[in-house]
Amino acid sequence: MSLPANPDAKRDPTRAERDLTRPLSWRARLALLVLAIFAGTTVWLTNSLLTERFTESTKNRAELRLALYAGNLMSEIQRNSIVPQLLARDPALIGALASSDYSQSTQRLLSFVEEIEAKSLMLLDGDGRAVAVSEREQLGSIHRTEPYFVNALRSNDTVFSIIQTDTGAYRFTYSRKIEFNALTLGVILVEVDLRQFELSWAGISDAVIVTNSEGTVILATEPRWRGRTEEEALALQSAPSAIERAIWAAGDWTNQSVDAYISGRAVMRLENRLPFQGWKIASFTTYASVRERVNGVLALEIMGFAILLALAFYSVSRRATSRLVSVRLESAELRQLNARLQREIAERERVEKNLQSAEQTLAQSSKLAALGEMSAAVSHELNQPLAAMKTYLAGAKLLLQRKRPDEALSSFQRIDDLIGRMGAITRQLKSYARKSGDVLEPLDLRDAVKGALTMMEPQLRRRTVEISKTLPQEPVMVMGDALRIEQVIINLLRNALDATQAEAEPRIDLLLSVGETATLTVRDNGQGIDDLDELFEPFYTTKRPGDGVGLGLAISSGIVKDLGGRLTARNAASKGAVFDVQLPLLEASAEAAE
Repeated sequence: MSLPANPDAKRDPTRAERDLTRPLSWRARLALLVLAIFAGTTVWLTNSLLTERFTESTKNRAELRLALYAGNLMSEIQRNSIVPQLLARDPALIGALASSDYSQSTQRLLSFVEEIEAKSLMLLDGDGRAVAVSEREQLGSIHRTEPYFVNALRSNDTVFSIIQTDTGAYRFTYSRKIEFNALTLGVILVEVDLRQFELSWAGISDAVIVTNSEGTVILATEPRWRGRTEEEALALQSAPSAIERAIWAAGDWTNQSVDAYISGRAVMRLENRLPFQGWKIASFTTYASVRERVNGVLALEIMGFAILLALAFYSVSRRATSRLVSVRLESAELRQLNARLQREIAERERVEKNLQSAEQTLAQSSKLAALGEMSAAVSHELNQPLAAMKTYLAGAKLLLQRKRPDEALSSFQRIDDLIGRMGAITRQLKSYARKSGDVLEPLDLRDAVKGALTMMEPQLRRRTVEISKTLPQEPVMVMGDALRIEQVIINLLRNALDATQAEAEPRIDLLLSVGETATLTVRDNGQGIDDLDELFEPFYTTKRPGDGVGLGLAISSGIVKDLGGRLTARNAASKGAVFDVQLPLLEASAEAAE
């Protein structure tokens, strides 16, 4: 006996077919439309905001690197500018030119090269023949028609020259004539190694050029750019170089206004003026890193919206399909979701690698900034001993001319002491970049004040300044380093001298008092301090360009802090500035150590 057919069994497939072919309701369509509009708007806003933010961040880093490059370049140029002046007064070189005996001259130049870290040294006689060189293949060569020889003979100062070689590279030289008894004997030539900066610049993703006052490229990360104007250099189809590698994937993809184009690719151009013969330094930075970072975030957003959209479609389709079709669709969606998750994981790994690369680049920039600050500090702190040496050398020359050799020997002894002091300052300046373990010892602050005044004696003689010194009769003992404390006092005295230049009756007061701490007060009657908040920041200065780099007070504050004290500044009630150096007394230091 057969069972009757169930009428519902015949209607179910028909209902399922209608569910499969039924169009989406207006609510579902509206929800999907709103989601699509929201996703597109979010991606567009994210792209605009992140592009602007990351572009500004890239520009700030490029500006910081460019300022660092400019500082390093100027430091190298200024460091070598004083060398010809010193070598032109070297008795051994003068004697060799006067007697035409150059047997020991080359060896002496070699010793100077190692000491001053110049690229090469050359001694030319009056006919322009190289009689002593640090590079032996140049010995005997003739340079009588070269600009550095001709201009040096015509000038009484040091002459800077730029010579382009046959290979297209440039040589940078300082030259100065050597005289004895008003008779010109020859020329001393110092070659400055600026090519080293090209090698260091080539290791980054930026392209860097340096142009002279005529707009000609004299230093560049791309060798084929040298000797051309910037427009001609950028129009070249250059070989694979730093900037070509950097802009390979950059493209003109953003709506940002670009500063320059190299090989049809958009790059950011930044420029700084160097305070030297009208030179300029410019860098070209690619937008590639900006695009990678923005695309990483956009990829995550798009992936999230794609998952939401897929889930929405899955939810809508599930209501209109049968259980079997629902299971199949669920399996398909799960496979798609798995594939998307795998792509998301791969994208996250790529973003993490980019972040690691950015961190390494930032660490390298920090190292370069520390090196730039160190080189600037060395240049600043050695100016004072060099100025004193110049004064003593001039005095010794006059004493020798007046047949007073004993007194001249005293000046030479002071010069020798200053050379030793310069070496000590160099060793102390290393602790500004990396803390060193110098041994402190008991010392009398009165002796430090007297030593600093002795050091400043040549500068004090040049001006009529009333110096008022008030010291206690009893010793003022502290734990410290005599050289570093004298360095702080000298920096304060120099600032006081500069502050009182415009005063008709300049006056500087030094007061050493003892209370809970040993306090040294340096007061002047200058114009006072305008900005006390930024006074001790590195590179902050109110002096004209060339008179200071703004490191004296920053270094002094660091020294006093290392000794457990404090350096403060304020404006006097009447007129002028007041600096107080507070150091713990020897008894207080011993109790704290116990």
